[in-house]
Amino acid sequence: MTLDVHLFALVVSWVATAIGVGLWAWGSFEKNALRRLRMGDCGTVLIFSSVMLRIVGQTRPMGVVDWALAILSPLFIAAALWRLARTTCPDEPKGGLK
Repeated sequence: MTLDVHLFALVVSWVATAIGVGLWAWGSFEKNALRRLRMGDCGTVLIFSSVMLRIVGQTRPMGVVDWALAILSPLFIAAALWRLARTTCPDEPKGGLK
């Protein structure tokens, strides 16, 4: 059996989609609002980046939905990454508690 790069990328994108949906589902049961938000953002990044990978790897011509996802996916990814960067833990004070 030879390794097909297209098939490998397709399988990886579906695995990333499943993990992203799992993070969305797990986040819906989370009590802490910040953790719920971060899980949703991580899931958003995984899902939309895997959608972009499938769009790049497809062999058929792009339709209206494909173009819409190709335009909107980077915006969702950037927004989720920005929110993840803004909700990180603050830096610990150096030299112990002050």
